[in-house]
Amino acid sequence: MFCLRGAALIAFCAVTYSPTIAAEPVGQAVQIRTAVNGARGPIAVKDPVYKDERISTSKSGLGQFVFQDGTKLAVGWGSSVVIDKFVYDDAKSVKKLTIMAAKGTFRWISGKSGHSAYEIVTPAGTIGVRGTAFDFYVGRDGTTAVVLLSGAANFCGAGGCRQLTQRCDCVVAKPGGGISDPKRVSRNTLKSLGNAQALPFLSGGQRLSGALGWAGGGCSLAAAIQEDLERQPLTVKPPTVEQEKPREEKPKPEEKPHKPEEKPPVQEEGYRNRHWEMKHPDIRGEDANHKDVLEHANDHQNKGHQKARSHHND
Repeated sequence: MFCLRGAALIAFCAVTYSPTIAAEPVGQAVQIRTAVNGARGPIAVKDPVYKDERISTSKSGLGQFVFQDGTKLAVGWGSSVVIDKFVYDDAKSVKKLTIMAAKGTFRWISGKSGHSAYEIVTPAGTIGVRGTAFDFYVGRDGTTAVVLLSGAANFCGAGGCRQLTQRCDCVVAKPGGGISDPKRVSRNTLKSLGNAQALPFLSGGQRLSGALGWAGGGCSLAAAIQEDLERQPLTVKPPTVEQEKPREEKPKPEEKPHKPEEKPPVQEEGYRNRHWEMKHPDIRGEDANHKDVLEHANDHQNKGHQKARSHHND
């Protein structure tokens, strides 16, 4: 009896304290790059993943997982996610599969279970899945972006709900409210998230294999930019001609009012002749010589008369 009780106690302790026996495997790893860790340490290819297990990746890590109902999940670099609920039934489908994404970047492809069975919880809201493939990103501050790759999905948060029905459409939501309208993913999406590596499966930063790899075909950021350019109407802009700038003219100095040239005052004829003769004593014409002769004769005659008068008086 004592031995039986001892064996029962050992079995009870093994069930209670052994995580391997108590844990419920819900899927397995199909591809691992660099460092991917679970609750029990590093995860390798074909290792099982368990309910309530937290999966985290390094800054360069990448893990691809397949759940029992065929659901596929890729966990990109710098990510953390917990398989929160997994309720499996006998029809090889799940009644409930909930994962909680704390941070990082992910790609999801639904399995063969009903749409209502899937739920993805982020700090900014909940992603409802309807036969869908999509990428989603969770920033350190809880900002969440969802990019639809196929099918349909909806995102509900404090700011309401948004439906994603067009391939490559994206919504961005903030914790506590604020959610954008669906709009095609582009480089502006990365700018709004403040992280150029937020969606590495679309930008080419990380490459996936198998069905997870081709699911994003046509929605890459490079293709999205090209399609945006093709949608814009073609406008031909006339060639721009650089116009020469007008030369700056230097201000001209103020011109003084023009004064008429002053002419010398008109002088008497006799004065001018005497003035000219004083300047040119050696140059005289015939008139000047004749004048000198007359003046000399007059002087001589006057002197003669004066002598005669003085003699008569005596």
